[in-house]
Amino acid sequence: MFFPDVETADENGFLAWSEDLNTDMLLEAYRSGIFPWPQDEKYILWFAPPERAVLKFSDFRIPKTLQRELKKMPFAFTVNRHFDAVIRHCAETKRKDGGTWITGKLIKAYGELHKAGYAWSFEAVLPDGSLAGGLYGVLIGGFFAGESMFYLKTGASKFALVNTVDWLRRERGVEWLDAQVQNNFLASFGTKIIPRPEYMELLKNV
Repeated sequence: MFFPDVETADENGFLAWSEDLNTDMLLEAYRSGIFPWPQDEKYILWFAPPERAVLKFSDFRIPKTLQRELKKMPFAFTVNRHFDAVIRHCAETKRKDGGTWITGKLIKAYGELHKAGYAWSFEAVLPDGSLAGGLYGVLIGGFFAGESMFYLKTGASKFALVNTVDWLRRERGVEWLDAQVQNNFLASFGTKIIPRPEYMELLKNV
């Protein structure tokens, strides 16, 4: 066991820190309702927040304006074709403070998790084969945690998300995804905030 019980997390959800980051730690973390949120290249901070953003696929909705736009988008949907490129593009997408939480240590660890079959990328690709946008996350059985997304072409991240939800539901029988932190983009698709006890119950049933 690498981590303490999630109920020992502080009011902000901070649970523990480490310098190490590897496949075994990541798998235990996600299975236990915990995720990493590095602050610098040296230290990994681990969180189990009191509230969690969750998208239940029964609540998933595509805004009407987007429904029309999707029909006109020139993208193809691919899975795990460009994992390394996707995570690096996500790392280049800066936070409001100008930084990124996707450090070199994180890129390496998720690359290893991808090779082990648990980290996946979902891509929007242009007709010439170039990457227009996408997202990556962790897929363990019937559980999926979306980690980050990016776009190089307008609408590409929306296209990737819509098709990812469809693929997860159809191909893997997934019924919900862990979005971790709420934002307006996710809320527009039906993502809701739930308390940690409810989240942990969901996690037990996948």
